[in-house]
Amino acid sequence: MKSMKIGTTKKMKIHPNDKVKMLQFPVLSEDCNISHFVTTRQGGVSEGTYASFNPGEYSGDDPEAVRANRKILSDAIGIPAERIFAPFQVHGAEIRSIGPSFLSLPLEEQRLYMHGVDALATNVPGVCIAVSTADCVPVLLYAPDVKAVAAVHAGWRGTVQRIVAKTVRYLMDEYGADPRFMKAGIAPSIGPEAFEVGEEVVEAFREAGFEMSRILKRDADTGKAHIDLWETNRLQLLSEGLPAGNIELAGICTYTHPNEFFSARRLGIKSGRLLSGIIVKQQAVDK
Repeated sequence: MKSMKIGTTKKMKIHPNDKVKMLQFPVLSEDCNISHFVTTRQGGVSEGTYASFNPGEYSGDDPEAVRANRKILSDAIGIPAERIFAPFQVHGAEIRSIGPSFLSLPLEEQRLYMHGVDALATNVPGVCIAVSTADCVPVLLYAPDVKAVAAVHAGWRGTVQRIVAKTVRYLMDEYGADPRFMKAGIAPSIGPEAFEVGEEVVEAFREAGFEMSRILKRDADTGKAHIDLWETNRLQLLSEGLPAGNIELAGICTYTHPNEFFSARRLGIKSGRLLSGIIVKQQAVDK
């Protein structure tokens, strides 16, 4: 299939730690008020289809292995494991904020609050919000004018529901952020050449009003449809007012790089997950 045109791709760099291999976006890395990461498969203790660095709590992996991987992650990013929050995702468009009152809740109440949620936002320093993926599109957002961040899980269903656009508006409504200053990173996920879909998926995007000529291509040999989730989510960011130069696209397909990233299409649902997380640093409020 002929390659699709996508947004500007900037090479991700290695997260500066000696514990596990993680990646970062160049432009997001330039701001000293935040830190962020995208995990890979390398550096953990899980086995089989979860090997080896699987920090995904809801993946079916051995809980002890997940806890050990979470500890490795917390040591690498300098955040206590109990301050790393990832929701129980359902491929919807629900967004929740993590505020000071949430941090005082018992663990079970915290889990209940994050159940059925596909995007988290916060302006609390020292808190890591993250989403777990294994082909779906993770998007990290940063609003420097109000020092707020968001982590978004955009599978194809969430993309149809425009969860990324809704999260931008959530940052505007909840924190007063100006989208003209926002920065976004579209992390490793399934690429357009690998994301073959059925006609029912094509129809879902069409009915939702997407410009199909921008996001749909068909394989010249098979006639099968391929949706470009990267471009679909980039267009949502642009439509909400983010400048094109503030949107970083990893351009890395999880399906075609199975040694580096987990892919549910390759490994099945009972396999590891990547975490894409973002943190407002403590010093951001001290300045």
